[in-house]
Amino acid sequence: MPSPFSSAQAARERVAARLKELRLDAELNGRALAALCGWNPAKSSRIENARTPPSDADIRAWCRACGADDQAPDIIAASRSAEQMYVQFRRMHRRGMRAAQEEIVPLFEQTRTFRAYCSNVVPGFFQTREYATAILRMFAGFQGTPDDSEAAADARVTRNLVVHRAGHRFAVLVEEHVLRHRFADDAVMIEQLAYLLAVMSLPNVSLGVVPLGARRGIWGLEAFYIFDDKRVNVETLTAAVNVVAVGEIADYRRAFEELSKAAVYGTRARALISAAIAAIE
Repeated sequence: MPSPFSSAQAARERVAARLKELRLDAELNGRALAALCGWNPAKSSRIENARTPPSDADIRAWCRACGADDQAPDIIAASRSAEQMYVQFRRMHRRGMRAAQEEIVPLFEQTRTFRAYCSNVVPGFFQTREYATAILRMFAGFQGTPDDSEAAADARVTRNLVVHRAGHRFAVLVEEHVLRHRFADDAVMIEQLAYLLAVMSLPNVSLGVVPLGARRGIWGLEAFYIFDDKRVNVETLTAAVNVVAVGEIADYRRAFEELSKAAVYGTRARALISAAIAAIE
């Protein structure tokens, strides 16, 4: 599996390459360009080698120095797109988490086939309100961002109505230990696990559980969500990484298929969920 950061880095490198090309076309070296822009030569080097993402003002100054002002809008658009591929959760949630739940609604409504693998928590679109509140409250506390967990959970539950609408299919895998993690009190956990038993009965839902000790063809990964084979969202500790490169999407699809082979479904999956409920009771 490639690093989930590679798509974002590749996009940054394409921006850097365009800026370098402008500098070469203008027959400027790095020191001369820095002088025209009014900054330290080291900054030019960091930008050109994709070690530091340029600001909009940096790109305008670079293009101006190279006599290519007309190129600035297009390069700025490409740079912004690259930065959106890697979004720090602290930046995303700096005013709370509700907006992030609402912003993804169009993607959910447009997607016809969802594939998700979760190794840490019950996937967001199968969460109950109380379970989601507990997860989001814990997340806000860890990040040190505003805690609007109840409002965010309401927005998540509203967004999740897509699970019950025609035209959307869900293939979801969770590791067995996800069923055993305690993120809230017993009543909340039992309600969440009971909801999993209910939702897996829907005709548009396939829920697999990878048992502890299962023979597997690939190691456990960070949670990822595949939307119609057009985009993959990978959740790291600190950021959401949006993978759009065709080759990397194929890798995540292949990883999902390998994990699917290790999972159990139907009666066997229900037995694991029921055992997790019994362990709480």
